Amino acid sequence: MTANVVIDCHMHIYPTKSLGREEKQTYDVWEYGHKPEVRLSKYDGDLDDALQAIRESGTSKAVAMSHLLVTIANLRGNTEPSGRSTNQAIDTEVKIAQMLNDSNVSICELARKHAELVPFIIIDPYALSPDESEARLREMVANHGARGVKLHPVIQQFFPSDKRMWPTYRTCVELGIPILSHSGAARGSKQYAEPRAFVEVLREFPKLTLVLAHLGGAAWQQTLEVARKYQNAYFDCSEVIEWVGAPSAPTFRELAQLIKDVGPQRVMMGTDFPWYDLDRTIELVKALPILSEEEKEGILGTNATHILGI
Repeated sequence: MTANVVIDCHMHIYPTKSLGREEKQTYDVWEYGHKPEVRLSKYDGDLDDALQAIRESGTSKAVAMSHLLVTIANLRGNTEPSGRSTNQAIDTEVKIAQMLNDSNVSICELARKHAELVPFIIIDPYALSPDESEARLREMVANHGARGVKLHPVIQQFFPSDKRMWPTYRTCVELGIPILSHSGAARGSKQYAEPRAFVEVLREFPKLTLVLAHLGGAAWQQTLEVARKYQNAYFDCSEVIEWVGAPSAPTFRELAQLIKDVGPQRVMMGTDFPWYDLDRTIELVKALPILSEEEKEGILGTNATHILGI
């Protein structure tokens, strides 16, 4: 099977190879349990690597997101703002706001120069006030060509139902742009991004296109319940498709059945590059049991043209 359109809906680009290499080495994918044969990408993840991976895999378009989320977690020290002194907290959040703006502008500029890339920007409820976030989102869409928003509630340490995010959700609906959010288990008692954590958002914003990455990750057994109740929930299969068979991951057949039950037209191929390779992920999608060739072609690209407007 050769898909007519191949779209990676989940790619990160780092400013340098060394930064990408460092963050790949320090980021712990723990939630699925031990699986020694996981195949990580050979790439470090800068622009040259991303473009080379796109060419090698025959990918038409790739949703490009900033590298910044892990950096933000390191800057914050993985603590809530209340855990620091007032001056330290203010200084840190000012830095984050500036870093976010610079990174968002940078990813949009890369997309201006490289037609293969579709830019998604980061919104962070700690960096700007709700009104400021709304204004920044509008400005990034109008003046820089941003095509969507990326969230990582676990690293950013907020619940999707946080009312500070309401203006962002409303603006995304108004502008017709999607949100792609990390979903999966979190260490500790605060389950920021399991599929059920998105229920209030999906209910209150039925016209919002909300993509839950990784099909719920290690919390994948919640995914079908959410999908059946909320038709505005969509999914990508990044990461989880590489971890099939791990203790807290589905088997390959369970993953295919989950996609079938959710509705294959609501699932997209994503890689989470540079953690995982484009050509490898494409081959894994092609190898999924149960699904028809037409359904696999949809996952590989056609679905993204409709869901993300690419």
